[in-house]
Amino acid sequence: MPLKYLRRDNELKDHRLLDDRHFGTSAPSVLYQKKPIKDAAGTPIDGLYSAWVSINNPDRFNACTTEMLKGVIAGFQQASADRSVVAVVFTGVGEKAFFTGGNVGDFAAYYSRRPQEYGMYMDLFNTMVDNVLNCQKPVICRVNGARVAGGQEVGLACDLTVTSDLAVFGQASPRHGSAPLGGTTDFLPWFLSIEDATYNCVSCETWSAYKMKAKNLVTKVVPVLRNDGQWVRNPLVRTDTYIHDGEFVYGEPVPPDELKSAKELLVRCTTDFSRLDAAVDELLWKFTNLFPHCLMKSIDGIRAKKKFFWDQMKTVNRHWLAANMNSDAWLGFSAMDSKKITGTDTIDFIKYRQLVAQGAVFDDAFAAQVLRPPKA
Repeated sequence: MPLKYLRRDNELKDHRLLDDRHFGTSAPSVLYQKKPIKDAAGTPIDGLYSAWVSINNPDRFNACTTEMLKGVIAGFQQASADRSVVAVVFTGVGEKAFFTGGNVGDFAAYYSRRPQEYGMYMDLFNTMVDNVLNCQKPVICRVNGARVAGGQEVGLACDLTVTSDLAVFGQASPRHGSAPLGGTTDFLPWFLSIEDATYNCVSCETWSAYKMKAKNLVTKVVPVLRNDGQWVRNPLVRTDTYIHDGEFVYGEPVPPDELKSAKELLVRCTTDFSRLDAAVDELLWKFTNLFPHCLMKSIDGIRAKKKFFWDQMKTVNRHWLAANMNSDAWLGFSAMDSKKITGTDTIDFIKYRQLVAQGAVFDDAFAAQVLRPPKA
């Protein structure tokens, strides 16, 4: 048949699975915004955009509710299906946090001792991570503050990270009744030595942005503080290499004798994210000037290494996390949720281990002995 007789439908189809109903403008919610790509001179480019998926719960350090997980999933799916989007920027609203994991109030009041319900929550969390790893656009994690717990896990799934030098990164799960099975145990052995990966998973220490850069876990760190018009590096963190306990370290907290003056300087400064946004724009412009299909094939080749273990373990981990809501997580999240009453967000670990050593039954009486009493 001659080519001129072949029918061609030129009406573009909508490949989105989810519409805008999962997005909101008031907290808590997820924001979905399209922003024009800018060239090297800062001039907007007609018809090309970045898609910004933003966690909007700043009063709770951008903890993510069950409904907000749906918003993140919808945001990444929309960005994947939008022909005009060059890349996705995953970030948080405010100055304190990018994403700090699940909403502790939900975990304590609703999901504790409801393993079936928590299993369905983890289905959503896993789908969120899948949507990052399967996104048909590059994903930049713009870290404007704390990236911890579940936020660290989904952040590790992103392709590149640019971060404020005030940000902190880390896990909290073993201290609060869970395990970092939303990606951390799968991703970190690819990124770090096996001992660094183990220590990062179980120590529950937070690492500074500068230490993350030294460990090659982020792409770029930029200052966000200004004092009298001058940029100031995070005064709470040492940015020189020095010897501590016989090893070279970098990006550790300043020593106690410098802490007071560092905090005083911090109070005098104002926060300005313009350099962070400029670093994001630089990456976006770099992506724009690459063949899109070659770009994504390259990124998917890297992602495949992350996905290899993630895909093997995510379902198994989902079932363990659900079952754990009947035991350690019930205690851990209850302790976190009652911090204002007890003055601490952890259980009595010594008493817990003593009871386990005695073969005690894990029941309400067990819980009563390890949960902290109200503060006087």
